[in-house]
Amino acid sequence: MYSLAREVIGVIDTDGDCVEWTFPADPGAVRTARRAVRGQLHAWGLDSLSDITALLVSELVTNALRHATGPIGVRLVLPAALAGVLRVEVSDPLPDPPRERVARPEDETGRGLQLVASSAHRWGTRPGDTGKTVWFELAVPG
Repeated sequence: MYSLAREVIGVIDTDGDCVEWTFPADPGAVRTARRAVRGQLHAWGLDSLSDITALLVSELVTNALRHATGPIGVRLVLPAALAGVLRVEVSDPLPDPPRERVARPEDETGRGLQLVASSAHRWGTRPGDTGKTVWFELAVPG
């Protein structure tokens, strides 16, 4: 199960609606994060963003599981200063920023950041005190 987090690695305080979770670094975290994200988007009336957000969160949580060994933070924000934007952040304790790469047709991995880059309005990474955060923004339908 997931729990509400008091602090997520590398989080920048943001005014607006916000929810965050911390998941253990185990394979069940991907499914649990997807379910939590879908549930919150439904509560906010943003079901139209549910599929793409859950897909991108799945990719980023999977990357975190593959490369880090600590807790994984997921945060959803509807920033008050950015109307029409959903910001999603996935944090882990590994300080190394992810690298986008070109996957060959036969590769079974390596497409997660490509999906984020092609689907999000904006995306990036930022270092935290201990680790990093990968974030992306999606346009909220008006």
